[in-house]
Amino acid sequence: MNWAVERHDLPLSDPFGISRETSETSEAVVVELTHEGTTGIGAVTPSVYYDERAPSVADALPALLERVDRIGDPWNHQRIERDLAEFAPARPAARMAVSIAVHDLAARSLDLPLYRQWGLDPDAVPPTTYTVGIDSPERMAEKAERAADDGFGHLKVKLGTDDDRARLDAVRDAAPDAEVRVDANAAWTADEAIDKAAWLADAGVTMLEQPVAADDIDGLRRVTGATDIPVAADESCLTAADVPRVADACDVVNAKLLKCGGLRPAMRLLDAATAHSLDLMLGCMVESNASIAAAVHLAPLVDYLDLDGALLLESDPYAGVSLDGDVFDLRTVAAGTGATRRSSGGGPD
Repeated sequence: MNWAVERHDLPLSDPFGISRETSETSEAVVVELTHEGTTGIGAVTPSVYYDERAPSVADALPALLERVDRIGDPWNHQRIERDLAEFAPARPAARMAVSIAVHDLAARSLDLPLYRQWGLDPDAVPPTTYTVGIDSPERMAEKAERAADDGFGHLKVKLGTDDDRARLDAVRDAAPDAEVRVDANAAWTADEAIDKAAWLADAGVTMLEQPVAADDIDGLRRVTGATDIPVAADESCLTAADVPRVADACDVVNAKLLKCGGLRPAMRLLDAATAHSLDLMLGCMVESNASIAAAVHLAPLVDYLDLDGALLLESDPYAGVSLDGDVFDLRTVAAGTGATRRSSGGGPD
């Protein structure tokens, strides 16, 4: 096998604010893995919140790829992911990039789109939300109106400021017909979240994501018990092993490839959440199509989808799965994940 690792600093269309930070660029680490004439593409955007950065991920990747080469069978996903998890348990970001590249390579070599290899229903993909990051109320209203005009019927609004109500009201006024979900990114105490849940419900909010600190499971449970709005765990639930801990404290679990380390670990998280009668959500970071395309193939398994990360970039060197309105159209994928490097003119190579 041969491989190449590249880093890309991708500018965002607008500064993207959440309760703990504002970003203007997204760092992507891309792996292109070639075996017997077929190349698979994988990528990751590491998160400082989870103590991972692009340079350390890029440094870790050669050792992981050498282990994949020694196994020598890109279709043996079970052995590859078990081996990498044992070798690099604290490197889920690097394992994610390798996992995607191996799955893409294996599916492309069979000339099948990944969802077909898994036997999933392309008509079961739920609409994705479009995320409105924290900004002034006026700017958040502009972004919400533009997203609604572009066909997005579901908005995720980031809150966690000293004037959340003005921001949400501005979004509601700008996009009155959109379904609105709220993500506080762990910014509130349980008491604050319970107070805010009352006016969030009056404003028609249909989901409240990670209202309290990641380790405040008792607080998460209190919020869930105090409101009829479904409450989702994101920062509180990283892998399948975390699901039993949050199962009686939330209604929805948000799975991300970055948190759990790849596609098969994400499937295990979704299976564990299903076993605990939780609703399922699939999310992302602000990241390239080189990684988001793979997550889209898991979309038929979930109730809620939040895979808009590449839409927030000013430019992306990779194209991904096509959108039909606010729904990803998996039928347009010819083989693999559908991620392709764009030519210098902007189209696929």
